[in-house]
Amino acid sequence: MAETTIFVAEAASQQPIQQIEHLLNGLDGVQRVLIDTADGEVKIEFDERKISKERIIITLQQHNFRVH
Repeated sequence: MAETTIFVAEAASQQPIQQIEHLLNGLDGVQRVLIDTADGEVKIEFDERKISKERIIITLQQHNFRVH
């Protein structure tokens, strides 16, 4: 099990947070998503044998989220 932390600019209000959680939890290999609304920090636990950090970031970017 791997864990990564990324920052998503839009993860500061309820609707984008729900979209991010729904999107990431729907990916095969993602186990857990925790979002800190204060600073847009997104912690993701995932099975690196099923999905990579890069694939998670690309998926968010494809849905118009700004990852930094």
